Amino acid sequence: MERHDVQEFEILTDRVVGCLLGGAIGDSLGAPIEFDSWETIERRHGPAGVTGFVEASGQLGAITDDTQMTLFTTEGLIRASVRGRTKGICHPPGVVRHAYLRWLWTQGNRDPLTDAFGGGGNVPDGWLVRLPELHHQRAPGLTCTGELKRGGNGSVDRPPNDSKGCGGVMRAAPVGFVNIPAADRFELGCEIAAITHGHPCGYLPAGFLAVAVGELIDGSGLPDALDVARRLLMSWEHCAETLEAVDRGVQLGGRGAPTPGDLAELGAGWTGEEALSIGLACAVSARTFETGVLAAVNHSGDSDSTGSITGNLLGALLGRSAIDDDWRQTVELLDAMETLAGHAAIEFHGEPPSDGGLSTEGSAEFDGWWERYPGW
Repeated sequence: MERHDVQEFEILTDRVVGCLLGGAIGDSLGAPIEFDSWETIERRHGPAGVTGFVEASGQLGAITDDTQMTLFTTEGLIRASVRGRTKGICHPPGVVRHAYLRWLWTQGNRDPLTDAFGGGGNVPDGWLVRLPELHHQRAPGLTCTGELKRGGNGSVDRPPNDSKGCGGVMRAAPVGFVNIPAADRFELGCEIAAITHGHPCGYLPAGFLAVAVGELIDGSGLPDALDVARRLLMSWEHCAETLEAVDRGVQLGGRGAPTPGDLAELGAGWTGEEALSIGLACAVSARTFETGVLAAVNHSGDSDSTGSITGNLLGALLGRSAIDDDWRQTVELLDAMETLAGHAAIEFHGEPPSDGGLSTEGSAEFDGWWERYPGW
């Protein structure tokens, strides 16, 4: 696919940054109420529920494992691209698997997973893993951690389990940043989710979200983006359950802003297809970024994951500039996310260094590119 001119690249970068930040904000808004019923949320926060950041993990704007893994997905995809450009061969799901093993290391699992560490040493390479904030344990999913402790060797053809949990879709949005055809985005999203989640409802929603985000990044409106993703979903085996969830979510969103009771009809969001359905309903009905993500977190269930999915979609649609500045300045790891998203835009849609940054000549932006994103 073609690269973009300067103005197009600036707009596209705004959408990429918006997608990462939007997902993190939705995640953070939902984190304090993730395990609460709507009745509890209403009693504690009033009839509108949560209307802004509430302290979680000892701070305002704290992210959860949803955003942590999304950032490592982004890093892994950049590193896969660097490898493909510089070495001529790459298996992106395998490189993203290494990224998830580095995330597992940040969560206190210090077993000698030497294939995930540069040079076979005891400390992972790259810059993302060295951020102390990412070493906080924020209720990581048992399926993700369990499968990664076993090596994270799952795939669509070799499912690691029969889990349909939402841990695959919650981290899949960055696949939409990759400058490849929509069908390839769908497949890559599925394969990355299937590293840990083997049920079709665990990986097909990830493929759907990857395509929808990618279409939005490329400039499509939300209805067209969802249509492309839906058509591709229909071409996959075992799609009926996810397809029904997608259609129910879009139809509900088309009727206007959903209430917590409306969202309960779609489920609680603990499984992949339910989380996607709720995320779609809130994105389709949203008048603004803020109204969409607040609707997505105020329900009984997995509020941080549904908030994250809606935030990813609306951030990719509307861009960073449409996100409330106070919210943006409050969310944890803002600078790191903006840096990582900007680098993703350069790697996939701009003009990254032809040698992967092995030399340090030229723009300071590219100095040490390989050291930041080792290509394996």
